[in-house]
Amino acid sequence: MFDYYFQNQYLGGNKFMKKKLFSLMILILVLVLTACGGDENASGESDDSGGNEIQEKTIKFSHVVAENTPKHQGALAMKEYIEEESDGKITVEIYPNSSLFGDQDEYQNLVSNNVQFIAPDISKFVGNNPQFNVPSLPFAFDNDAAALAFWDGDKGQEIMSSLTDDGVLGLYVWPNGGKHLTNNERPIESPDDLEGLKFRTQGGQVLEAIYSEMGAGSESIPFGELYTALDQGVVEGQENTFSNIESKKFDEVQKYMTVMNHTRVDYGLFTNTEFWDSLNEPTKEIVEAGVEEGTEVAREKAKALNDEGYEIIKERGNVEITELSPEQVQDFRDALQPVWNEYEDEIGSDVYEAVRAANDEYGNSTE
Repeated sequence: MFDYYFQNQYLGGNKFMKKKLFSLMILILVLVLTACGGDENASGESDDSGGNEIQEKTIKFSHVVAENTPKHQGALAMKEYIEEESDGKITVEIYPNSSLFGDQDEYQNLVSNNVQFIAPDISKFVGNNPQFNVPSLPFAFDNDAAALAFWDGDKGQEIMSSLTDDGVLGLYVWPNGGKHLTNNERPIESPDDLEGLKFRTQGGQVLEAIYSEMGAGSESIPFGELYTALDQGVVEGQENTFSNIESKKFDEVQKYMTVMNHTRVDYGLFTNTEFWDSLNEPTKEIVEAGVEEGTEVAREKAKALNDEGYEIIKERGNVEITELSPEQVQDFRDALQPVWNEYEDEIGSDVYEAVRAANDEYGNSTE
């Protein structure tokens, strides 16, 4: 029929029919392509986020600490669960020790979806939201249980969800624990002993105020560069958890350590929203369960690895250790109370209230 139409009308020179034939050809072509596309959409083969099949994905998880830390153990548990449950369709690549991205560039690469998971120290985000200063508030939490009660609560989850404008979604907090001081100059037994020293911190207004209040200086240095900075005397000291001090061997380039528990390292597990939204239901179910598995392991390992790290530091014998008495701790608390007062308006009295409530309820519990 098409041949007959072509011969009798188009070849006859009828310009109107030429246009009509051309339109008919375009219509037929569109119908054919639409039918083909419809078949693909129905099968889910052309839509990476649809369908009922587990998607093939490569997920990159970048962090800055060593392998024998709670963070890395949590990342490993997450990897093992996701890869096993997806029958290998999803691969999770873990990059520890700043081997992919460091402190200074991992967030921007998460925003750009060059990496799908990071777990930085929460205090790194104080420039985005001053409420991320909570772990830096002096002596805010007695232990991990109190800190996690805050972050798992309504106010903590509100803070974790505050980066979505950047395309970043906060999932869970992975604790590392209380921080302790090391330095090369002298034992630290009172606030006055810090005067004139410079300490490396993770950064943020509250940490700067803490050292300023005690007459000391502070400088933000990427974690991967800290050992060299201590060795070369760029700063006299630093603050960190036992597991980080031990695993990065900071005691090799420091002479004194004071057990303080004055501030905390709490890691936030963050993902990219573009990646997260690209997961179909069966794939997201596996990834979410893997994240929960990693969170459970990281939380279980935190105190055990810190206790183990402290024992190893003592066994190595490179630093002189000072354990403060309750009276000495109270001297530090009193000296740093002005920091709480200074930042209450910026961080929020409602946040302060939630911090105190979590510590009051869980601070004396056995972890």
